[in-house]
Amino acid sequence: MRPLCWILPLALAAGVSCNRHQDVQATREAEFRSLLTGAKLSGRFWVTGKPETHADSYKISGVTKLPGGFWTINAEIPRPSGPLTVPVPVRVEWAGDTPVIQLTEATLPGLGTFTARVLFYADKNGRGHYAGFWWGGDHGGEMSGLVERP
Repeated sequence: MRPLCWILPLALAAGVSCNRHQDVQATREAEFRSLLTGAKLSGRFWVTGKPETHADSYKISGVTKLPGGFWTINAEIPRPSGPLTVPVPVRVEWAGDTPVIQLTEATLPGLGTFTARVLFYADKNGRGHYAGFWWGGDHGGEMSGLVERP
């Protein structure tokens, strides 16, 4: 019986560690949701191989977590014919405390099929930033900017 005495403390420690990780991850997810909900992403994008940059702006009305690491981001996307609000299905992976949204060959109604990887970061003062790449149709490029809170 004596050799098994060390298992209980290890099992308890593993359970505490697992719960602590779940708490930390739940906090990160809540902060990500809070950062984006009601925010405006305002920055620049450029097409690979072209020198000019273009204004980039999206309004986020809501962010919902779904099972399996998937999320829906309700984004108002500007278009020449007027803005279009689209539920954008993304997978969110975490690089430590940094959320990275992944969109892979997803067809967005009225816009086309896109692939993107975009990371978000907000410092302790709430200043948020985003940066990443995108690909749609026969062209793609990079994007970056600020996450502006109302």
